Amino acid sequence: MVLEVLNSVHYNVTSMVTEVAPVASIAILLFTGFLLLVWNYEDTSSIPGPGYFLGIGPLISHCRFLWMGIGSACNYYNKMYGEFMRVWICGEETLIISKSSSMFHIMKHSHYTSRFGSKLGLQCIGMHEKGIIFNNNPALWKAVRPFFTKALSGPGLVRMVTVCADSITKHLDRLEEVCNELGYVDVLTLMRRIMLDTSNKLFLGIPLDERAIVVKIQGYFDAWQALLLKPDIFFKISWLCRKYEKSVKDLKDAMEILIEEKRQRISTAEKLEDCMDFATELIFAEKRGDLTRENVNQCILEMLIAAPDTMSVSVFFMLFLIAKHPQVEEAIMKEIQTVVGERDIRIDDMQKLKVVENFIYESMRYQPVVDLVMRKALEDDVIDGYPVKKGTNIILNIGRMHRLEFFPKPNEFTLENFARNVPYRYFQPFGFGPRACAGKYIAMVMMKVTLVTLLRRFHVQTLQGRCVEKMQKKHDLSLHPDETSDLLGMIFIPRNSDNCLDH
Repeated sequence: MVLEVLNSVHYNVTSMVTEVAPVASIAILLFTGFLLLVWNYEDTSSIPGPGYFLGIGPLISHCRFLWMGIGSACNYYNKMYGEFMRVWICGEETLIISKSSSMFHIMKHSHYTSRFGSKLGLQCIGMHEKGIIFNNNPALWKAVRPFFTKALSGPGLVRMVTVCADSITKHLDRLEEVCNELGYVDVLTLMRRIMLDTSNKLFLGIPLDERAIVVKIQGYFDAWQALLLKPDIFFKISWLCRKYEKSVKDLKDAMEILIEEKRQRISTAEKLEDCMDFATELIFAEKRGDLTRENVNQCILEMLIAAPDTMSVSVFFMLFLIAKHPQVEEAIMKEIQTVVGERDIRIDDMQKLKVVENFIYESMRYQPVVDLVMRKALEDDVIDGYPVKKGTNIILNIGRMHRLEFFPKPNEFTLENFARNVPYRYFQPFGFGPRACAGKYIAMVMMKVTLVTLLRRFHVQTLQGRCVEKMQKKHDLSLHPDETSDLLGMIFIPRNSDNCLDH
């Protein structure tokens, strides 16, 4: 847009005024000169980006994020201004970075552990200074993170293998529940139910209606994505945010009922060790006065929505990539047969599944779901020679970085990109440092178990040769397929059938 590339212009106002100029003309010229000086003063940053232009530049950049979506807008600006550039969101200076050296600096330092987003939006969805995902209060975030770390490692990591494999088997045995009349599998719904079932068994342990909760999780995610960067005025107009408030309330009310049942079970349990898990640990912390009830409920909610939100879509994309690349499927199946054979998958298989691991990494690089990290600077700093003021918002465009640096074939899907070890500064699907994803290890285990268990039973095909490259997607807070499409289903062919042998 024209206003985004205008440069500051210097005018000598006094030289334009003649001795016979009317007083009114002098006043207008002086006022114009004053506005131009304000424009010039505000646009003195050394960081590349659109011009300020009397505040219109920040308005345009914020509108672009609301119109295009966060991910699409970040790619647009990085492409236009470079891999380290500046825009404004909600009037606040915001850096968009897709440069590995800058990302490495930000992720490893503790003064970038806060996130940013609309305070009113985060309050609406319950994440303002609560939970772990978008909790932008470092002290409160540090108070809840150990509960997540403990639940997502150690014994929880080991239990994940059996729990996840059992859940997948159970859902594959009832595959007709997620098939249409033509027999096409709704893979997204299938994966969301598996992920929710697994997470619930590990972290909450209360029977729930998967169908209903999965729909409510989708509504909650839509509200989160829609409200995260909305200006304050949006929340003053009740009819604009009414549907989002309802979606949030629906999930929170359903979760509150489940969590209350958990509280009752704990209070009546004869042996507490029989119900010790993530939710129980949090409820005990609440009773000690370490956490508020609202924070406990939000933490449990976030633990249960995390996998259905993102991991289910990641596996969905992976299955589409497998369907398009039969040589990759062949390599995966050969490794599964060698490592696992006909027995149940175990935790000690995880390190041996190198082809599966490289496939997962390449899928997350080539077709990411979460490809952005949002942070806020808590101190003044200098990054790659650019001064960064305290309070500056930062968006790390990881998805773009994964296609710009290090990889030999960055724009192709090929396991050759992980044929040699990739330094972690060039590949950050889960981030690293103090605010890295707490569930990155358990997520890898969960994806390996899912792929191994499913692919041992079924060969997958897409409809009409559909592929991830031609799929309609929405690129906002995360990258999701457009679920209004009628070509997102897949065909699951049993591996012991004649049809599978033909392929």
